[in-house]
Amino acid sequence: MSDAGNTLTLETTKGPVVIRMRPDLAPGHVAHIKKLVGEGFYDGIVFHRVIDGFMAQTGCPQGTGTGGSKYPNLKAEFNAEPHKRGTCSMARSSMPDSANSQFFICFDDASFLNKQYTVWGEVTSGMENVDKIKRGEPVRDPDKIVSAKMS
Repeated sequence: MSDAGNTLTLETTKGPVVIRMRPDLAPGHVAHIKKLVGEGFYDGIVFHRVIDGFMAQTGCPQGTGTGGSKYPNLKAEFNAEPHKRGTCSMARSSMPDSANSQFFICFDDASFLNKQYTVWGEVTSGMENVDKIKRGEPVRDPDKIVSAKMS
């Protein structure tokens, strides 16, 4: 599989995080995230929910976990890819087709999420920077995505 055009780099307040996007797993979600990245949507957005040993969540324009982009929610693309350290997956409400702009990066095994959330990528470098993101629910003075770029 070619990674050309499917590498997302998040410049965070803790350092760079490089994600290999997986259009083979979730083509609709990958296309949506690329569109948002291209519009600068993720630039300046905080990691609003960070749970030690579980995951770091971002992508809410309000910084509270309640918001999304101006675009409609996505149809779920649940797949068999496991939720493990470095997995990038979409956050959603209790409704399967409610993912929009929020996503999370797993710190550790989270196999209880398997086939219930859309996995769309994996961290290929910078996981040590994800590990440094400030914890909390909500996070006080949270870390953020300074900029998001595709390559």
